[in-house]
Amino acid sequence: MIQLTRKEHFNAAHQLWNPTWSAEKNKEVFGKCANPNMHGHNFELLVTLVGTPHPDTGFLMDLKNLSQIIRERVLDVVDHSNLNLDVPFMSGKMASTENLAMGIWDQLADVLKGPNYRLYSIQLFETERNFVTYFGPDNPGINLHYS
Repeated sequence: MIQLTRKEHFNAAHQLWNPTWSAEKNKEVFGKCANPNMHGHNFELLVTLVGTPHPDTGFLMDLKNLSQIIRERVLDVVDHSNLNLDVPFMSGKMASTENLAMGIWDQLADVLKGPNYRLYSIQLFETERNFVTYFGPDNPGINLHYS
């Protein structure tokens, strides 16, 4: 098995705000991220595939094709957008980096599945120090439920 990763960049604004909470609680929990005028990030997106290189090409997947799929399915939707208002796959969800990474997975998983590869992970950097990694809904691991 080998992993192949494509790195992309986009800019987007969002607000972390729970409408069932008071303004005070939102500010306490989310701090500056609860700014009513939103705030933005320069996101770095890493899309990783895993599999076996094709014997005819030596490629897991042609990187031009991978880049085009990411652009059409994700970047054209999120770049220079308001994640809370403009991105259909984020509708009704808290615009956290965690939820955004899961939403990006959902946009890509069905098309990044070939005879010799599959989508392995989404890494999404909100800042150079803060990032999430998502391995998909079928990955065995911790299963926490909040009540």
